[in-house]
Amino acid sequence: MSITIRPAVREDCTRLMELVRELAEFEKAPHEVTVDPVHFAESGFGENPVWWAFVAEVPSGTNGAKEIVAFALYYIRYSTWKGQRMYLEDIIVTKAWRGRGIGKLLLDRLVEEARAKKFTGMMWQVLDWNEPAIQFYKKYNAQFDAGWVNCNVNF
Repeated sequence: MSITIRPAVREDCTRLMELVRELAEFEKAPHEVTVDPVHFAESGFGENPVWWAFVAEVPSGTNGAKEIVAFALYYIRYSTWKGQRMYLEDIIVTKAWRGRGIGKLLLDRLVEEARAKKFTGMMWQVLDWNEPAIQFYKKYNAQFDAGWVNCNVNF
């Protein structure tokens, strides 16, 4: 199977939002997805983008069409201790395509991008019950920060 990893484009946003909703279902929080699709697209492809993404495509059908089966979305986080770091907001592989190495292809591409942009590292979060993801990240020698508590304020 030929898998292509490429930068996301605005036209991908509808499919990306479908995958976001699939992830929310997996994480048992579909009601938490409240982002407006127009705002989502503008935030990635408007005049001042705040996120970037890579998509994984596979051939779909016989007419040369391709289907996005996964994506990884990141933004730049600044650390007063470390400088610019890549923050991986989400890496999503649709259920039917998990276990085929697509997540590894995406994460490897993110590492390549972070190094090319001279970021000092990459950060992300993983739910403590998502054992498959935890085991995947351990293959990259990821460090898990047990001493930190996530905080947020919603508006």
